[in-house]
Amino acid sequence: MQALHQEILPPSGVEYATTLKLTPSTLTEAATPSTSTSHGQSSPGALYNIVVARANILRVFEVREDPAPISPQLEDERQRRADVRRGTEAVEGEVEMDGQGEGFVNMGSVKFTGPKDARSPPTVIRFYFIREHRLHGTVTGLESVRIMSSSEDRLDRLLVSFKDAKIALLEWSAAVHDLITVSIHTYERAPQLLSLDTALFKSELRTDPSSRCAALSLPKDALAILPFYQSQADLDVMEQDFRTRDVPYSPSFVLDLAAEVDERIRNVVDFVFLPGFNNPTIAVLFQAQQTWTGRLKEFKDTMAVYIFTLDLVSRTYPVITKVEGLPYDCLSLLPCSAALGGVVVLASNAVIHVDQATRRVALPVNGWSPRVSDMPTLPMPAGARELRLEGARIAFVDQRTLFVVLVDGTIIPVEFVVDGKVVSRLVIGAALAQTAAPAVVREAHGEHLFVGSTVGPSVLLRTASVEEPLTNADGTDASGPAAVVDANNAMDLDDDDDIYGTSSPDPMPSASAAPSVKTRTVIHLSLCDSLPAYGPISDLAFALAKNGDRFVPELIAATGSGLLGGFTLFQRDLPTRTKRKLHAIGGARGVWSLPVRTAIKVNGVPYDRPANPFHAENDSLVLGTDAIPSPGFSRFGTRTPKGDITITTRVQGVTVGAAPFFQGTAILHVMSNAIRVLEPDGTERQIIKDMEGNNQRPKIKYSSICDPFVFILREDDTIGLFIGESERGKIRRKDMSPMGEKTSRYIAGSFFTDSTGIFKTRANENADAANGETQPTTSTLQAAMNAGQKTQWLMLCRPQGVVEIWTLPKLNLAFSTTAVASLQSLLIDSYDPPALSLPQDPPRKPQELDIDQIIIAPLGETTPQPHLLVFLRCGLLAVYRALPAEPSSEPIPPARTSTLAVKFVKMASRAFEIQQPEEQETTALAEHRRISRQLIPFVTSPAPDKTLSGVFLTGDHPSWILQTDKAGVRVIPSGHAVVHAFTATSLWESKGDFLLYSDEGPTLLEWMPDVDFNMDLPSWHVPRGRSYTHVLFEPTTCLVVGASLMQAQFSSYDEEGNELWAPDAPNVSYPMCECSALELFNPDGFIAMDGYEFANNEFVNSLACVALETLSTESGHKNFIAVGTTINRGEDLAVKGATYVFEIVEVVPDPAFSMKRIFKLRLRCRDEAKGPVTAVCGIDGYLVSSMGQKIFVRAFDLDERLVGVAFLDVGVYVTTMRSLKNLLLIGDVVKSIWFVAFQEDPYKLTILAKDPQSVCITAADFFFADQQLSIVTCDEEGVVRVYGYDPHSPDSNNGQRLLCRTEFHGQIEYRSSVTIARRMKGEDMIAPQAKLICGHPDGSLTALVPVDEASFKRLHLLQGQLTRNVQHTAGLNPRAFRIVRNDYVSKPLSRGILDGRLLLSFEDLPLTRQSEITRQIGTERATVLHDFTELSGSW
Repeated sequence: MQALHQEILPPSGVEYATTLKLTPSTLTEAATPSTSTSHGQSSPGALYNIVVARANILRVFEVREDPAPISPQLEDERQRRADVRRGTEAVEGEVEMDGQGEGFVNMGSVKFTGPKDARSPPTVIRFYFIREHRLHGTVTGLESVRIMSSSEDRLDRLLVSFKDAKIALLEWSAAVHDLITVSIHTYERAPQLLSLDTALFKSELRTDPSSRCAALSLPKDALAILPFYQSQADLDVMEQDFRTRDVPYSPSFVLDLAAEVDERIRNVVDFVFLPGFNNPTIAVLFQAQQTWTGRLKEFKDTMAVYIFTLDLVSRTYPVITKVEGLPYDCLSLLPCSAALGGVVVLASNAVIHVDQATRRVALPVNGWSPRVSDMPTLPMPAGARELRLEGARIAFVDQRTLFVVLVDGTIIPVEFVVDGKVVSRLVIGAALAQTAAPAVVREAHGEHLFVGSTVGPSVLLRTASVEEPLTNADGTDASGPAAVVDANNAMDLDDDDDIYGTSSPDPMPSASAAPSVKTRTVIHLSLCDSLPAYGPISDLAFALAKNGDRFVPELIAATGSGLLGGFTLFQRDLPTRTKRKLHAIGGARGVWSLPVRTAIKVNGVPYDRPANPFHAENDSLVLGTDAIPSPGFSRFGTRTPKGDITITTRVQGVTVGAAPFFQGTAILHVMSNAIRVLEPDGTERQIIKDMEGNNQRPKIKYSSICDPFVFILREDDTIGLFIGESERGKIRRKDMSPMGEKTSRYIAGSFFTDSTGIFKTRANENADAANGETQPTTSTLQAAMNAGQKTQWLMLCRPQGVVEIWTLPKLNLAFSTTAVASLQSLLIDSYDPPALSLPQDPPRKPQELDIDQIIIAPLGETTPQPHLLVFLRCGLLAVYRALPAEPSSEPIPPARTSTLAVKFVKMASRAFEIQQPEEQETTALAEHRRISRQLIPFVTSPAPDKTLSGVFLTGDHPSWILQTDKAGVRVIPSGHAVVHAFTATSLWESKGDFLLYSDEGPTLLEWMPDVDFNMDLPSWHVPRGRSYTHVLFEPTTCLVVGASLMQAQFSSYDEEGNELWAPDAPNVSYPMCECSALELFNPDGFIAMDGYEFANNEFVNSLACVALETLSTESGHKNFIAVGTTINRGEDLAVKGATYVFEIVEVVPDPAFSMKRIFKLRLRCRDEAKGPVTAVCGIDGYLVSSMGQKIFVRAFDLDERLVGVAFLDVGVYVTTMRSLKNLLLIGDVVKSIWFVAFQEDPYKLTILAKDPQSVCITAADFFFADQQLSIVTCDEEGVVRVYGYDPHSPDSNNGQRLLCRTEFHGQIEYRSSVTIARRMKGEDMIAPQAKLICGHPDGSLTALVPVDEASFKRLHLLQGQLTRNVQHTAGLNPRAFRIVRNDYVSKPLSRGILDGRLLLSFEDLPLTRQSEITRQIGTERATVLHDFTELSGSW
């Protein structure tokens, strides 16, 4: 059986991070906050870049300093004051109004509300997403490096190391707005990697602070050294015998530390480069003689730190410092600054500073340090908190202050007290704040600290140094805190919306302070921003969720760890709920919601007061149109006080488009045969019938309205342009002669308004009549009043695929390209003159690859950026981001007066399965059924402090196209079968409402609250303050049961109950062990109803919902909750276990409780076992449980006890069990997978087949499709194997062996999986196919989908072409990444599973490249896309 392995969600969290100047935006001299208050204005530059990675995903962010947001309370206050129109004196925090009280904003006199002595407006530091890549490899390190070319462009380069001993050098290309690969260095064939235990080794990447070389740790205590050139002198010295001089590095080499540096260097723990040396200098932490806690009497203080230099020319490595006798539990190294010198060694119980003179200063953090080490330490301060440094990360925030981030996220400052040039002592401070558990801590930009976490959000902290006076006159008082939390910013991950931002005020010298007052530097800590993440997935379960009154499937994942633990809920479609049905308005062919208001007349001339820029007006009118009854019908409606719609005006005819006009004082109404200007009440002011002489033109099929311009596109592909005259309040036709012949044909077009300033033209000095304009301006009155920096543009698409952008109001061609039609990755101006698109005879028929819709619309959250969206008739959607283009070296042809300095970079693409109607019917019923696919921009505020700009795609694949600050472009299904019309509306006083006409009719919708769009699936996080190891959904009661995991103090006792050991010092505590509790939740809000606490030394191994035989129901079966546990009894006693059976029962609710139905967990049975119960499941009404090396099948007798009926001796330790009818899969930690059958007469477990190899199984599942059954397993190295049971095969040894058909490297193991039914559309199946959803410890979510033979052959050939003919990020090999080493077969068993991550890159290729690749494998592009889109999808 063949299958497709696809990634539904990428890994979550940050494991590796580096800060660098990667993109040109970080070099902007004005990398300061913009003072513009326009919503769309972005900051001129970024402070720096942060590149983060987890497993296979690499993301690039910019860190920018933006103006502090204006709180909703201030906006409401401004609106209230503007409405009453009294007093023009500006209140604090508010911009000043003009003296006439007309509400014009005086942007030149903004009052600053910060501290009186501050020198700049309040700002906030934010992350902004730039790029992400899904790599064909596992990242094990990120570092920044500078090479020779960095002196020219002033940009850093990125080094990435991978699990299979590779280093990739990447740099940023401004031309393609992406990372490109400079080189790839592989060491996977080095002798050190040929040993069998290399899978247990984790490589570390380090770079020299002066970028002279990089080092990658290899097994067997070796380093791979990659030298870099920094100047021409380096090139001349090191390249005497090396011929190629166009590379930034010299040949790398492998350094064997024991053989070439010092023979004692063995069992390397960590290594770092030290700053301030003429040659690259490395400090290495190692353990020559290994030991452990039980052998401390024989070997103690076995760690050592050696410091040696690298002479890259002579290849000599002298050791300059040797420090031995360090504690055996040292964990890591951190280099100190050149001024401080030496390294910091982090041990489990102490922080140690070692300098180059071998002086050691150790600060103990608990009472265990003198018990495990004889090294002299500083006295532990009285009353100090006991700390545990396992899993902690450390980083310097200034030269003498170190932050220790503990495993629970607590931040502890450690201050270095220096006597002359020698560190005399270390002083530990009180805990400052708490973040997520750290995986990486990096200092950035001098005063920022990035804490990356794999189990929760990663945070960016500001560590501002402030000079504070000492209270002691002699300056010896150093007992004060070295760091404090900034009072202006609480360390709360959710509180980042303070108007004063997260900046700390710069210290100003006090005029009254005496010069003799001594000061000390204190670090002020504050929260800047965070990257959302949910952490590892422990277990999965599907539940039935209710969005409003609509039931949808929801995936519940137990995620996070410790205080950040809880549940994350995923849905496939964007969750919405219906607020009301609006049948009165209709709208099957279109619906529009319009804000209009009555104009004020001064001396008979319409004069409008401009809108308040801080408070948008609500809509006041809604318009819906239908095709039946013929010739169509349009209705204008308003909202009644009760919230219903009342129809005010009815008009015969189909509406094509409508929008507010003349600054919102009129309505521009485009019908299929006329353009009308309407008064706010719907009465007609002007009508222009679309006639040519006395002849009726073809019907108008599309319109675009951008005050004061109107664009129409007719069914014969001709266009019309109109312009409004605000003085007359009417419209007129606009001259289109610069665009070519009047009869020219166009297939798409639209207006767009740029408010970001990105769209700017450069005049052509060689033009015949250069106008000299650098930016087109509008000459109309309303544009002059409200446009500001906004510019208006017209985009047209001709039938041959030429896309042109014209300036307005004077029509000049500014941009032309033919690359849009083939969806190229980069669109730039081709400098072509206006193309010819004359009518053809016979008339041209629509083509599959024609552009159906093309618009430019803002996408984003805080600072929306213009994006180009293209939708082809064949169902391909591409999203491009508009970016400023560098001046081209090519001369502009004289025929062009100007060029648009913009390029478009493809950010996302998606293929939809489109069914085109075969025949064109013209009846009214056919017009009513016709599916209209349009791209409709919208702006919504789902919460008062959140605004999103996006685009909605209507049609038979309705989708939301969104982008947030911290994620790329997302295309999220809406969940409707078809959507005919869509509009955002505020008619009901809410900025988060949408009006759409779907298969359910016209409805008013809103998004479900608190939805997170930063993941590939819409999600919610339910924080519970503790982690959960198991979760399940009980279908009869629709409740959720979870097993939580907590820490408890452990104490062991003898047979008489006497405690064997108790803490004998105040800073020595009991050890901790894991304990569990069972909790019962209502999935609506996750309110805990009931629970069951296990003993302090008992934790849950397995949780299952099983159907057992019972006499209490008519059917004879009932669902019970089965639990298998482990009872931990210390090192000297073997563990025990127990099997629990719970029943969920309904009880009488408490009248004071808000819930109408209350359920409880009732313990029916507890059966103690002699070993841990590691797996439970149900089979044919019986309970199957494991105990040690045995499997037991038991009946539930009288609902109160378990009676054994069968057993089986299995392997060493059972890890998983799955049942299907009377078949059972048993996974073992050593003995791989067993396939067993159960029979009842007589009771017996029979071994059908098993795998003869030794594999550690973490999960096993049945996998079936088309009446074929396979077994899918995963081992601890992430290898997915597909087994077949075939007794007729000679290789199966008469059916005793399972046949391994396929081996596929899945990157990381999974321990939780859910099998769901996959039903194909339009096919009659006896049984549905199985689709496997797997949750991984790195937070990723993958699926395994069955593939039929014909599709598999095509996609397998395509996979081979993509591997060979497409350039992959970092130069990685996708095929080698998925191959599994197997010494028992002659060739890898890699054919049965397709790599969905590799196949997904086919969608991103240009159409020409897609056709070329599919032609080589003898198939069609559309056929391959059909195969892949049919298999894709979450569930």
